[in-house]
Amino acid sequence: MDCEHVARLTLARPDIQNAMSMRLVQELRHALRVIAANDRLRAVVLAGEGQSFCAGGDLNWMQSVLKQSRAERVAESKVLAELFYEFDTLPKVLVGRIQGAATGGGFGMACICDVTVASSAARFALTEAKLGLLPANIGPYVARRLGLARARRYALTAKFIDAAQAERIGLVDRVVEPGDLDSAVEEELALILALPAGSIASTKKLFNDVVGRPPRECMDYTAAALADAWETENASEGIAAFLGKRSPSWTVKRG
Repeated sequence: MDCEHVARLTLARPDIQNAMSMRLVQELRHALRVIAANDRLRAVVLAGEGQSFCAGGDLNWMQSVLKQSRAERVAESKVLAELFYEFDTLPKVLVGRIQGAATGGGFGMACICDVTVASSAARFALTEAKLGLLPANIGPYVARRLGLARARRYALTAKFIDAAQAERIGLVDRVVEPGDLDSAVEEELALILALPAGSIASTKKLFNDVVGRPPRECMDYTAAALADAWETENASEGIAAFLGKRSPSWTVKRG
């Protein structure tokens, strides 16, 4: 963990492009649970060590899965699906630092990030079909981020795209030169850290809960969510600070 309010998760298997084994998946899930329970944290930087961000699943792991029973294969796949869900529902801002290739599950994690900053050297592809597979567990997040038509195009061609194209289609939010990547991430963190942790968590939950639903079906839920926010100390402080033309002093909830 870095400073008081930011955690950093780095995929550290650079010799195999940070491909994910079951052990790494379990380690990430444990780290996410620890981070989620820490009320002082507001943001998480997800990065990869070495030349690549993440190459998706470790092929040696996948080869071992082929020898398992169907029940065992489903169980292993479910653990991976749960990891992506836990990334998506993490009550902190997830900032992706993409310095190189993001393929397969790495592409999916880039889609899940709330803020994605990429080096101009980064490349992206949904490569599962080249292995006779499909982007199953990341599929919902890819389609949500890119839209169905683009998700199909990239999954059904396994086409690589560069960082500039990724920015144009909304896969990443910002592209910078490789030497500027860390400073760009820090700039995004500065914006996030100016916000109260409670608002970050409730805002992420709200968007996850309403996405894809007709607005009329959401009205009771969103009205209650705003009423809940009005009852918080941070709402009182934020409004008072704005009217008083001063910086707010946010309250940190302690468990």
